[in-house]
Amino acid sequence: MSPLAASAVQSVDWLALAPTVLTAAVGLLVLVADLFLAEARKPLLGWVSVAGLAASGLLLLPLLDGDRATFCVREADAATRACSYTVDTFTLVIQFLVLGGALLTALLSVTALKDSARGLPEGEYWFLLLSSAAGAALLPASRDLATLVVALEVASLPAFALVGLRHGDRKSSEAALKFFLSSVTATAVTLMGISFLYATTGTLYLTEIADRVQHVDSQFHTLAQAGVVLTLIGFAFKTAAVPFHFWVPDTYVGAPLPIAAYLSVVGKAVGFTGLILVTVVALPSYADVWGPALAALAALTMTVGNVGALRQGVARAHSAVRLLAWSSVGQAGYLLVPIAAAAYTDDSGEAGHAVGSTVAYALMYAAVNLGAFAVAALVGRAHARNRVADYRGLYATNPLAALLLAFFLLCLAGLPPGVIGLFAKVTVFSAVVDAGLGWLAVVMAVNVVIALFYYLKWTALLFRAPEGEPVRHPLPAPLTAALALTGIVGIALSGAPQLVLRFADTGLF
Repeated sequence: MSPLAASAVQSVDWLALAPTVLTAAVGLLVLVADLFLAEARKPLLGWVSVAGLAASGLLLLPLLDGDRATFCVREADAATRACSYTVDTFTLVIQFLVLGGALLTALLSVTALKDSARGLPEGEYWFLLLSSAAGAALLPASRDLATLVVALEVASLPAFALVGLRHGDRKSSEAALKFFLSSVTATAVTLMGISFLYATTGTLYLTEIADRVQHVDSQFHTLAQAGVVLTLIGFAFKTAAVPFHFWVPDTYVGAPLPIAAYLSVVGKAVGFTGLILVTVVALPSYADVWGPALAALAALTMTVGNVGALRQGVARAHSAVRLLAWSSVGQAGYLLVPIAAAAYTDDSGEAGHAVGSTVAYALMYAAVNLGAFAVAALVGRAHARNRVADYRGLYATNPLAALLLAFFLLCLAGLPPGVIGLFAKVTVFSAVVDAGLGWLAVVMAVNVVIALFYYLKWTALLFRAPEGEPVRHPLPAPLTAALALTGIVGIALSGAPQLVLRFADTGLF
């Protein structure tokens, strides 16, 4: 056998692939079972999906014993193997976030589908959700640009359909169209950037791009820079960074509420994971290009997001979901800060520390933001418009939900007793100060103060006397489970923040 043929032989590590494969397999199972189940038994599909996501999460445990890689080749001019799928600490943490977020979304969806007056098609809904979750779980393990783009699209395409799944709903259709157009634009720009990078380096593997892009012929240097910029713009759409955020508020309001929660956490995890892999892993030598760009995007994103949320928060007639949408844009700015900081160090350990700060913040944000959406789902069962004013007096009708929402909002604001939110923000501040970006630290501090106003205003509203007859909010079992899980995780992390913050201390690359 020739060396070339030998290099093409692929060894498949099925244990490394198991969490992603099981999620996709359960999605196919649900779609097929939907054809044969009677209408009265369709709710079983939701519980099968919940069980499948939980099992996929448990399959991460055997992978903790060490790094794994599969779909690897050794090119003739390469000293080491190049792998398309790698399971390391970074991969496992993001997969845990994705599968945990999808599981909580599934719990919210069980109640939402039962209460839906528009009769959302259950089989299609669960198939699309699980397909998107499988793509999102694949993305952090992707170590070549082709797999990265495929994972990105597998995560995104089902989400378009989920947003517009409420047939006949004008807002849902409009939201799906805006989401679709923005995502298609992002994909087109990303593919063009990737094609430029491939043209200048001759490889799709991230580690090989990092090596070859430093030795690009001078006549192709401009082409390589254009590839870097276009790829960054594409991922900026996915992360909802300003000015590519315009689709977020209308999409969150028009989508079924569990899908808005899913996009706010899992959708963001997909975008930021891809951004980290492309910048820190594949293009560290172009840090002088993407570092200042991400720093400017971070400052702009957190400012526009928080000002937009402030406008929603001062008017009680505004939608609580729209407020959470603008808040998520502001939080995206904080998540961008450590990635930008990674560009201002020549030490890989310090760059890993900076990226670890983003991961730590993302884990905190995922738990408490999903918790806030769970309470919004509870209030939305009694108030279809889900306005900020509908939360007045929530403590009088459902003390536990009010206390949990207050805790989640304080975590997002970075105030005690939301200790994990405070510590996560401190790690981000630390990363940006260590990188010497004092001006960005000042912008972040100003935005934290702006965010305090609308988070505290909403929190105070929960404990005011209700207007008129109090409306009781019954808690279905799946919604109770979602609230309990997010509450337990948030409280546990506030009691032992080192469970998350150690990722920032050890570094991930």
